[in-house]
Amino acid sequence: MKTIRLTAAQAMVRYLANQFNEDGETYISGVWAIFGHGNVAGIGEALHGIRHELPTYRGQNEQSMAHAAIAYAKQLRRRRAMAVTSSIGPGALNMVTAAALAHVNRLPVLFIPGDVFANRGPDPVLQQIEDFGDGTMSVNDCFKPVSRYFDRITRPEQLLTALPRAFRTMTDPADCGPVTLAFCQDVQAEAYDYPESFFAKKVWRFRRPEPDVGEFEAAVAALKAAKNPVIVAGGGVHFSGATETLKAFVEKHQVPVVETQAGKSALAWDHSLNFGPVGVTGAESANIVSENADLVIGVGTRFQDFTTGSWALFKNPNRRILALNVQAYDSAKHDAIPLTSDAKVGLEKLSAALGAHAYAAPDAALKAAWFAKADAVTDAPQDSNSLPTDMQVIGAVQRASRDNTVVMCAAGTMPGELHQLWKSKLPLSYHMEYGFSCMGYEVAGGLGIKMAEPDRDVIVMVGDGSYMMMNSELATAVGMGVKITLVITDNRGYGCINRLQMGTGGAEFNNLYAHSNVNPIAIDFVAHTAAMGARSTKVSSIAELEAALDAAREATETTVIVIDTDPYPTTGAGGYWWDVAVPEVSVRSEVNDARARYEAALKERN
Repeated sequence: MKTIRLTAAQAMVRYLANQFNEDGETYISGVWAIFGHGNVAGIGEALHGIRHELPTYRGQNEQSMAHAAIAYAKQLRRRRAMAVTSSIGPGALNMVTAAALAHVNRLPVLFIPGDVFANRGPDPVLQQIEDFGDGTMSVNDCFKPVSRYFDRITRPEQLLTALPRAFRTMTDPADCGPVTLAFCQDVQAEAYDYPESFFAKKVWRFRRPEPDVGEFEAAVAALKAAKNPVIVAGGGVHFSGATETLKAFVEKHQVPVVETQAGKSALAWDHSLNFGPVGVTGAESANIVSENADLVIGVGTRFQDFTTGSWALFKNPNRRILALNVQAYDSAKHDAIPLTSDAKVGLEKLSAALGAHAYAAPDAALKAAWFAKADAVTDAPQDSNSLPTDMQVIGAVQRASRDNTVVMCAAGTMPGELHQLWKSKLPLSYHMEYGFSCMGYEVAGGLGIKMAEPDRDVIVMVGDGSYMMMNSELATAVGMGVKITLVITDNRGYGCINRLQMGTGGAEFNNLYAHSNVNPIAIDFVAHTAAMGARSTKVSSIAELEAALDAAREATETTVIVIDTDPYPTTGAGGYWWDVAVPEVSVRSEVNDARARYEAALKERN
């Protein structure tokens, strides 16, 4: 057996560079890195040696560069991924939040944090925690609950089994998610005689599991017995590449579709059978159809509480749930009829089994009425004496967008308003991180999306609160020449949570700056973003915003547009109940009233 002597770090990066997807592309397209003493000598030197085959990108924060990697993988339907490496200690811990985000959203990313010395000679090393009762513990153990596969590399030859397991996890449609290889820093530098065959080109194929015969028969029987089914389209429709299959299925069988945050854009917004967004941030049209459905067909959704209205939405006393999902865990939720299968394959087989069977589609007037209400708030003229609303901002961005535009967001006010109001024409033109709803994902996520699809026009919608959480990858985008457009809506605090606080009877407290124990804050976002190299401007009206967006589209550099907005108004239509527990005892009448409403809603659900 021919061998080649390499350090463990050199072996790892050489292996990464020789793993391909079915499209002939390297599966790991690059490595985000911030170096410290725990990875600069081993992994850093190894990455330098292979920099022309496997590019390395320098981020500003370990969490945000991981967000960029995650958004990249999501936008490419999990067909490619990135690796992220950090030093031991705080650098590693910064990535744990991102690992959780990837875990919740079932997205592949390879985390390679440096770790302690395997030989324990210099213990305790700089940044090492010491568990008084467990000598094997390091901060990287925090990755275990938020990784699909975790391994600690304490010997060079362990890579021979750890790396294939890592790739199996990231490319498996059911188990897909983050992988963590905690790499002991002394081991990174140790040499070993690796088999040359270990570095041969390998193509990872994405399996399409077919349904079990018994599960399939039960699913077909449920479909044939149903009178008014509805399809809840989730992110799995995108990951499976099943958007055209979904369209063919619903057109043939006349089944209405409602979309989750992750599933939005699976079907064009103006398709006659797309009844819009569902759930807490949903449209009246979608929620009415869902309330009346006797068979709720989840396709690639994990039935998050925002989708189900905390399980109060599906009111038909005879309703059943059919869950088509590649992950058996998701297909068995809430006593569903499970159909564990790839979404595309499952829909194709169900359609063939149904033959010409078709249902009576819901009243199209429901859809028309909803979009009339949506247009009324997005197209509303701005009162010259008032601040614009978030809905008016969305309307301006919508009018300035094109079919190839990707609008993206993650947390705060915008996810709910965009879910309700945004009109997505093409698949993957709506990119929302709402599985973890992680503030600070937006700027880095926009960078990752643009790296994934350079020809798309990427517009990042971010509130001032999320922007302040994490914004430094704006400098990275500028430095890399990756053009994105940021629209920063400044409502001077956490407007979304402030409204939730008020809605549950609470006093306005500690959310908007005006109600916080701080001196008045007025952040100059134009100066801040310009300092990182962006082309920045502030607008004072919707008309000015539209003009600025048109200019941004023609510009060659990253553009930031700042606009002050009113923190209080919302769409005012659509939506659904969300289970947010209200205090049972309070001296405030507003809280007691909210508790009474809450208990009434619980009774109705139960």
